Amino acid sequence: MPLSETTPASAFDGGSGVTPGIPDGGRYARPTSGEAPAGSSATAEILAGGTADTWTALSQFTSARIALGRAGGSVRTESLLDFRLSHARARDAVQMEFHAEALGAALGRAGLETVRLDTAAPDRRTFLVRPDLGRRLAPEPRAALVARKPTWGARDLAIIVSDGLSALAAERQTGAVLTCLVPLLRAAGWSLYPIFLAPFGRVKLQDEIGELLGARHTLMLLGERPGLGSPDSLGAYFTFMPRAACTDADRNCVSNIRPEGLPPKAAAHKLAQLLLESARRGISGVALKDTGDELPLPLPADTRAIA
Repeated sequence: MPLSETTPASAFDGGSGVTPGIPDGGRYARPTSGEAPAGSSATAEILAGGTADTWTALSQFTSARIALGRAGGSVRTESLLDFRLSHARARDAVQMEFHAEALGAALGRAGLETVRLDTAAPDRRTFLVRPDLGRRLAPEPRAALVARKPTWGARDLAIIVSDGLSALAAERQTGAVLTCLVPLLRAAGWSLYPIFLAPFGRVKLQDEIGELLGARHTLMLLGERPGLGSPDSLGAYFTFMPRAACTDADRNCVSNIRPEGLPPKAAAHKLAQLLLESARRGISGVALKDTGDELPLPLPADTRAIA
């Protein structure tokens, strides 16, 4: 049962808020600025109980769990509870329901047309235990896509959005990425299909969709496997000339898209740069390298943000 929902912190300390047998009660907080705690010198004993790490100052440079200190031979209660909370958030992100309709409405308000597609995975549990079902469309949406192909005609890019392993990431980051990326590509003369919203999708789903439509490129945005410090990280995968025979070596990935990682706007510029280069050279995957060049296109002034 996730700690973030129902388990009180007192369940781990007998309701007193402290850890019995530890002089400081396990309450010594790890400094976030690299400074020693008030009332102590540098890396002295923690209130004559727990022990500080001599490399605490390095914690100011990373969000990773380093220099946590200890109380006797054990991790401090605060550190344990923080770990359990992060683990619960990661589990919740995997199990969270994807509100595709709400995301579609938000994209619509930003001027982006959306179309709902369903994969062969009927529910989240099946999606998690049968990854193969998330790699292909269900029969009815597949037929509908084929039927609409003549109306749309051949276009440059099909964008697919899915919850993947973190619906939280898809809902938080997708709008900011697309409202920056789509105007950049349109300014470069690209034609785009409506944004496809496909719950319970895996990365390879883009190959089937792209091949059915005859799209030159496909771009898949989906939630990445949550980490203990990043339950809302979005991944972006694109492929040139998508087809069933494509493998992971044929696509490029921009990952860790979130404000604390690669900010959505920066990710949109990076994706635009890579997609334009992919189209120019007619390649993607391991043959296409990120040179770090600046994007030559300005961001259009009429870009509308997701509300």
